[in-house]
Amino acid sequence: MADQDIFENIDELITEERALRARSTAELGLSAEERSRLGEVEVRLDQCWDLLRQRRALSEYGEDPSEARVRPAGEVEGYRG
Repeated sequence: MADQDIFENIDELITEERALRARSTAELGLSAEERSRLGEVEVRLDQCWDLLRQRRALSEYGEDPSEARVRPAGEVEGYRG
């Protein structure tokens, strides 16, 4: 997956996240299914950003960025900043 593909995926996820967040502030809020989907979108976004950071780090150190892999949600979500 090329950086451009990752950015396109991120853009699509951000669009979906914004739509869900806009609905969440509406009078009726989100259904259980929509809340679940919002959580999935948030995790997927974190995974995409992590993948992009991995690719950039590999490139910076002269390694092949295509070696970067999507990490499991638990690993990406467990980062401490």
